[in-house]
Amino acid sequence: MNQQEEGEKVKLFGYWASPYVSRVIWALRIKGVEYDYVEEDLENKSDQLLEYNPVHKKVPVLLYRGKPIAESEVILEFIDEAWKDFGDRILPEDPYERAMARFWARFLKDKLSPPIWKWFTAQGQEQEDAHQAAVEQLLVLEKELDGKRFFAGEKIGFVDLSFGPLSYVIPMYQEITGVKMITEDKFPSLSAWMANFLSSPVVKDHLPPLDKLRLRLQAIREAFLNDKVK
Repeated sequence: MNQQEEGEKVKLFGYWASPYVSRVIWALRIKGVEYDYVEEDLENKSDQLLEYNPVHKKVPVLLYRGKPIAESEVILEFIDEAWKDFGDRILPEDPYERAMARFWARFLKDKLSPPIWKWFTAQGQEQEDAHQAAVEQLLVLEKELDGKRFFAGEKIGFVDLSFGPLSYVIPMYQEITGVKMITEDKFPSLSAWMANFLSSPVVKDHLPPLDKLRLRLQAIREAFLNDKVK
């Protein structure tokens, strides 16, 4: 479905394993936006990527009418505004709810992601401490979700897109480390949310290749552990 104005060109520069790129792809799906996708080699970044994102030199970058937008959260908000009359709203209309959506996205970045990553890339007591810290933050999230289908209610919104990659990454982390973090008994709302998110039409056909991603994550963990042994 093409929801674009005549003459508008949309291009997304991404990398297949990037959770930040996946968020943008899902948002474009919500709005029904057609776009061209450019896969970047992060070891040999294209001149276009460096031109369009000279500050961070990272993906994702969305090119809209020749103008680049960088950083996934910024891109999500741009997509919601640029195509506000198409698809579902990504951010709530209510100012307070919009502020809370941004708050929870910041919570992910500042409070939840660091201990989860530390748990995945550590071992021994360091891993146990990180696991406990991550579980404490996940319990905060469990309380916030409180049985809702999605954080936004019945439809996927900004917070769901922000947390979305955890729905497939955490099960991989658990499998690779052999340590459980999210169980249905302890986290019934989060467990249901993960299943709902992955089965959503917006998401299910637009996931990264999970077998390939699992191998990549396994290699990353081994590299971290080997580096610590040296």
